[in-house]
Amino acid sequence: MKRVKLTVAYDGTNYCGWQFQPNGLSIEEVLNRELTALLKEPVAVQGASRTDSGVHARCNVAVFDTESRMPADKLCFALNQKLPDDIRVLRSEEVPCAWHPRKANCTKTYEYKIYNSKIMMPLERLYSYFCYFPLDAEKMRAAAQYLVGEHDFSSFCSARAQSKESVRTIYSLDVNREGELITVRVCGNGFLYNMVRIIVGTLLKVGMGVYPPEHVEEILEARDRGLAGQTAPARGLTLVSLEYEEELPDWQHTENRQWKYHILQTHIRTERTAWFLIERCVDEEWAGLLNRNIHHAFQNGARRVWVIDLEKNRLADGGRIGFYRTDKAAGAGTTGGIVTEGRNNLLSVTERQAMNEICQAAGRGAGAGAALPEWYLAVDAKEDLPVFTDEYEVPLACLQSGSKLFTSADESHR
Repeated sequence: MKRVKLTVAYDGTNYCGWQFQPNGLSIEEVLNRELTALLKEPVAVQGASRTDSGVHARCNVAVFDTESRMPADKLCFALNQKLPDDIRVLRSEEVPCAWHPRKANCTKTYEYKIYNSKIMMPLERLYSYFCYFPLDAEKMRAAAQYLVGEHDFSSFCSARAQSKESVRTIYSLDVNREGELITVRVCGNGFLYNMVRIIVGTLLKVGMGVYPPEHVEEILEARDRGLAGQTAPARGLTLVSLEYEEELPDWQHTENRQWKYHILQTHIRTERTAWFLIERCVDEEWAGLLNRNIHHAFQNGARRVWVIDLEKNRLADGGRIGFYRTDKAAGAGTTGGIVTEGRNNLLSVTERQAMNEICQAAGRGAGAGAALPEWYLAVDAKEDLPVFTDEYEVPLACLQSGSKLFTSADESHR
């Protein structure tokens, strides 16, 4: 058995979307049918992005498992001979059997085309939305910047959304005009149902002068779908790229009006340990922030996540956070920071310094005049892991005023 990854491009005009639908032909259905016929075995592809009816793609990704001896890199050529002209497999390759396109960290990029003119160009009708009213692209670009970053995008999600979590990160959101064609290009770590099209519908209202650019921030903060613009038609939307993360960045730094936090990820893949420092978070978002980020660290390979609340010390010994449990560092005293147990010293000098700077910025570090709250260890609630081992560096608790966040490597606490 092997797993094959397909990079698929398609014109979505004649399809009811990627996912199988009882009321129309889907991209998934066509691929399954032709792969099954080609390989002489039942095949069911699993796609990365389940695009809606009428949405196009330059490089959607799918995987399937097969017993076939056909070389994975040759499969695309054989398959394309059977596919209709509006679907093409650009590349086929073998991937590890555990790899899944929806579970791997990925940056998705979409483009939405708006043809802004008094008269529609026939050649653009299938791949852009025609807007008769003059649009101010500069104002649309200014409004778009309020949506960049990690936010709760409930205002930009259709009611049919199946996801329980509405927080997403937009890395960039650009609006560019070339003649009569306006392109909205958005990159993010994932999107809610109809999220891109609702964003475009909202930016269209800004471009028409219905409301000023800064009103988009009010819509975002309200978390009310009724305040955002209409859902723009599907034909203007194209999935442009999916870029899969090969290595985790050393740090993740995130800040918005509701929260600010830092996650050290350097040791997730090797020692399966992460550090999660929360500078601030409004109480209403606390549980979601913890659950979302601890769960993501575990998805990335961590089995331990050290967590500290630098604002209010809201963590609890034995507390439950979704599938996880927080345990207070045993034997915590008034002089520790992070001490080294046994032979390993996970944190580098640079990482220690960075953590100290974060704590100082929050008014909790060395010389900041306030004691450091306690560290807690988040583990799978089903596991009974010891806090102190001879393999892991253990954060302790309660810095006194003026003390350093970290002790030297030869200090220990048992």
